[in-house]
Amino acid sequence: MPPVRKFAGPLLAAFLLTVADQWSKAWIVRRFGLYETRAVLDDYFHIVHVRNRGVAFGFLSTLDPAWVNPLLLVATALAVAAVLAYIYHLPGRGPAPCGLGLILGGAIGNLIDRARLGYVVDFLDLHWRQLHWPTFNVADIGITVGIFLLILDMIFWGKEMESASRSR
Repeated sequence: MPPVRKFAGPLLAAFLLTVADQWSKAWIVRRFGLYETRAVLDDYFHIVHVRNRGVAFGFLSTLDPAWVNPLLLVATALAVAAVLAYIYHLPGRGPAPCGLGLILGGAIGNLIDRARLGYVVDFLDLHWRQLHWPTFNVADIGITVGIFLLILDMIFWGKEMESASRSR
C-alpha cells in the first residue's frame, strides 16, 4: 500500500476524534462551572467539570506543574511521533490502523488542552456504589478503544502476519 494511502484512514479517525474531543470540552467549559456536577444516571454516571494537571487517573497531578507540564508536552509529542512511525510501518490490515488513528486523535486532543491551558479538561464520571472510576474525556475514550483495537489486531491479525512471513 502506498504510504500516503496508509495514513488516510488513521488520520481521518484522528481528526474526527480530535474535533469531537475539543468540541465536547469546549461545551463543558461553557456550560459547567469548575467542579459543577450534574447527574445523568443518579447512581452510575455524572458530568463534572474538572481539571487534570497530571496524566491518566490524575497520576503526577500533585507535582509541580512548572516542570510536569513541559515534560508531559514533550512525552505526548514523542508519543504522537511514535504512532505516526508505527502507522508508516504497519501493513494496513485489520483494526490496527483505526486503533492507531484513535490513539493519535486522543493524544492530540489532550495535547491541545495541555499546551493551551496547562491541564486537561475531564468531565465523564462513572461510579457504582463505592466503586468510582477517575473522571475522563472523549480523548481518553479514543485512546482506550484504540488500544483495544490494537490488542484485537495482535491476537487475530498478528497470527496471520506471522504465518505469511514464515511462508516467504
